[in-house]
Amino acid sequence: MQIIDGKKIAAEIKAEIAAEVKQIIASGGKQPHLAAILVGHDGGSETYVAGKVKDCEDCNFKSTLIRFEDSVTEEILISEVRKLNANPDVDGFIVQLPLPRHINEHKILEAIDYRKDVDGFHPVNVGRMSIGLPCFISATPFGIVELLRRYNIETAGKHCTVLGRSNIVGKPVASLLMQKNNPGDCTVTVCHSRTKDIKNYCLDADIIIAALGVPGFLKGNMVKDGAVVIDVGTTRVPVPSSETKTGFRLKGDVEFEEVAPKCSFITPVPGGVGPMTRVALMKNTLLACKGNIFSEN
Repeated sequence: MQIIDGKKIAAEIKAEIAAEVKQIIASGGKQPHLAAILVGHDGGSETYVAGKVKDCEDCNFKSTLIRFEDSVTEEILISEVRKLNANPDVDGFIVQLPLPRHINEHKILEAIDYRKDVDGFHPVNVGRMSIGLPCFISATPFGIVELLRRYNIETAGKHCTVLGRSNIVGKPVASLLMQKNNPGDCTVTVCHSRTKDIKNYCLDADIIIAALGVPGFLKGNMVKDGAVVIDVGTTRVPVPSSETKTGFRLKGDVEFEEVAPKCSFITPVPGGVGPMTRVALMKNTLLACKGNIFSEN
């Protein structure tokens, strides 16, 4: 069993990006600029956005953080999105999710210029990805595929079971892994809350991507020997204050102690997919800065 070290791979990729940016600037090119809109004070979102700001520093990017209280109106938020669309110095930007209930997430995401949509959530990017055209791929699926690539994990002809059908992870990663590519060429099964006999689909899988958001869902008796397991779950679960200062710890969708001994490769939580999600955003921002990836098509 080998642990897939997302933290290590993410650090390597950030170093690669920083070196390329240094060359771009030295030759008179533009410094990449990533902006983020954060609404409210959700703990998870605060931590995630702070990490993105730090990543920008590591990669020699400019970064801008725009904050609104959770009482902000949909109209004001869309107005801010339009300002960023029109700002030539901003190469890409994100609107951190989730948003307050009174704001329609789809309306906000569709207001973003897809050419600056480095989160890869705009319908144009999703559609282009689904048919294999150049686009911004959403960060978590991008990060998962990059981990498989860098660990030389064979995917062609393998059966991959994806647990979860979210627009952010489940659907796009299933689409990527079934495409004619490397990693790719998988036979993909997508399971969700209405799927019967999930255990059997998991037992039949060479690769399992767990993205349900249910802590400890995947048990040892659901995984065959030699499987590759990618745990996308990051749920905060309360723990005694004597164990951690925060009063919680991150738990994945995989019951790690049961599952790990049966695997050929497995990602931990934390330190697996999470760091790759953030670095994928840096990769997309660099792509946006270097030129319009859509102009050739």
